[in-house]
Amino acid sequence: MIRELHKKLVAGEITSVELTQQHLDAINPEIGAYISVQEEQALEQAAAVDARIARGEKIPLLAGIPGAIKDLINVKGVVTTAGSKMLEQYESPYDATVIEKLREHQAVFLGKVNLDEFACGGSTERSAYGVTRNPHDQTRVPGGSSGGSTAAVAAGEAVWSLGTDTGGSIRQPSSFCGTVGLKPTYGRVSRYGVIAYASSLDQVGPIANTVEDVAIVLSTIAGQDKKDATSAHSDGQRYEDYLSGNVKGARIGIPQEFLGEGLDSGVREVFMQAVERYKACGAEIVEISLPHTDSALATYYVIALAELSSNLARFDGVRFGRSANRSDHNSITDYYRDVRSHGFGEEIKRRLMLGTYTLSAGYYDAYYKKAGQVRNLIKQDFQKAFEEVDYIFTPTTPEVAFKIGERVNDPLKMYLTDIYNVPANLAGLPGLSIPIGTVSQDGKDLPVGGQILGKWFDEEGVLNAGFAYEQATKK
Repeated sequence: MIRELHKKLVAGEITSVELTQQHLDAINPEIGAYISVQEEQALEQAAAVDARIARGEKIPLLAGIPGAIKDLINVKGVVTTAGSKMLEQYESPYDATVIEKLREHQAVFLGKVNLDEFACGGSTERSAYGVTRNPHDQTRVPGGSSGGSTAAVAAGEAVWSLGTDTGGSIRQPSSFCGTVGLKPTYGRVSRYGVIAYASSLDQVGPIANTVEDVAIVLSTIAGQDKKDATSAHSDGQRYEDYLSGNVKGARIGIPQEFLGEGLDSGVREVFMQAVERYKACGAEIVEISLPHTDSALATYYVIALAELSSNLARFDGVRFGRSANRSDHNSITDYYRDVRSHGFGEEIKRRLMLGTYTLSAGYYDAYYKKAGQVRNLIKQDFQKAFEEVDYIFTPTTPEVAFKIGERVNDPLKMYLTDIYNVPANLAGLPGLSIPIGTVSQDGKDLPVGGQILGKWFDEEGVLNAGFAYEQATKK
């Protein structure tokens, strides 16, 4: 879609202002994807691109193409809420590195989109700014925490979007909404200017309707950043140039641990049909084992919540976050308690208490240190698997999108929706979710996603494997 729109812009068949206005007009408050819309700024960005085209200047592929930004990513002069009342008045004084890169490529920003508070959630019901609904069935969740990012794309309210993925927060909602979503290798994209959840797990990634569009956005935002010591060189790759669609001879591993108890029968059927399609494309299907998969979810939550506790300690109403009248409090402890109890939602409080507990004296070795050891075992499982196969293919989620309100009071059941996603974050692998079919429920065809995992820093291969499937379904 981005390439076709680019051609139309250059040929004068449409202007960026017209394209941007079309998407602004498409924003549906009932879906609730956007927290804030920057209409004036978006149209100014679009007009600037139109002026460049009028002058005969060459423009990048993403120039003038409207997208949405997860409200966890700082955009200068725009409020970044992180879906929390704690930051409802925080206007960012600077751009995140990914935003700087998008500006260099003259992309258009329509607005900031909804998320579970501080990216903690799997349904986008835990935002202080309302619930986001799934465009395929508005009684269902879009997934989370990047629910606003995926819903905006799925509803035609943006051509592309940025999300973040700590434990499936790009891939799971992409599966629920029928979009394409990529969690890059840890370090492929700078995290500078992105409000941290779990620093050793977080990664920014693109969401769009096609694999090529995701590749184009990744080409724009990837690369080393001196402001993020964990970021890696990308050598200026144009990931869209690697999309040959040829997977003949590629060895694709199917881990049996992902096909057992808990997998919905309809999702399993769609997934097995997708496996057959890969066979028809010439890929070799190999049964593999990832033996520590059953420990991944517990390991993830120990590590993620411990890091969350550390990262959110700064939001105390003195250094960062909403403040209160200090004269109304008898001590600084009372002040902190007031600010944090009113600024944070219930899910954040639950996770902060759990994370703080695992880091407390006497429990650090039993929980956090042990989780780190199991994390290494999970990584070793993948290293061994990739000695045999080129890619690993799994269902993205064990089920389709569930009903709004269905799991709000059942945290464990909510957390289990990420059971197939968290291993890739723990290992730092790239993971791509692509639409592979639908399951019918309550008279609605609900999307099912397939997850392609690849070797570290092999986004080229992962994207091409997704592109091959996408092209095969078009024939």
